[in-house]
Amino acid sequence: MFASGVDFITSGNHIFDKRDFGEYLENSNRVIRPANYPPAVPGRGAGTFAANGVTVGVLNLMGRTFMPPVDDPFRCVDALVADLHARTPVVIVDVHAEATSEKVALGRYLDGRVSCVYGTHTHVQTADEQILPGGTAYISDLGMTGPMEGVIGMESKAVLDRFVTGFSDRFTVQKSGEKQFCGAVVQIDPVSGKAGEIKRIFLRGIA
Repeated sequence: MFASGVDFITSGNHIFDKRDFGEYLENSNRVIRPANYPPAVPGRGAGTFAANGVTVGVLNLMGRTFMPPVDDPFRCVDALVADLHARTPVVIVDVHAEATSEKVALGRYLDGRVSCVYGTHTHVQTADEQILPGGTAYISDLGMTGPMEGVIGMESKAVLDRFVTGFSDRFTVQKSGEKQFCGAVVQIDPVSGKAGEIKRIFLRGIA
């Protein structure tokens, strides 16, 4: 992903599925895990990178509704945002959460204090992109980049078996068929850190 031009990677509840990835997280300054994991967990929850001469701060949070137990994202975010603001006015927040209401609430809570709040985790893009009153760009979920077939990126059979019978084999990533690309582009003033525009991107039928 870095070789293709990606600058920075955020994550979520699957970041520790590969146990040996912890050492990489400890040494990487380009991949972060949710900041509201317990303090002893490997890695960090925030970081910065430079793009076209502008320092961009990135913060990763995870929701608590229907998610693994973590610290309160509302409680821990204030100090993290203040720390990033000491280095740059441009701050991006990834909220990895199941409940739309929790994502919207964090967007409102951070409005005017960060440049953009975007949601991840559900794999389905939402159509609520907007600029909040305080100048923060917001979208509840960016959606999924990957296979269109299957069930949110997984092969259908095991997923259907689990719903129908309560039992299934291990889920397997869907690898065949056409793909989709989901995301968003946000225009941010590098001086004020305010967002001027957010544009949702959803391309389907990519070979």
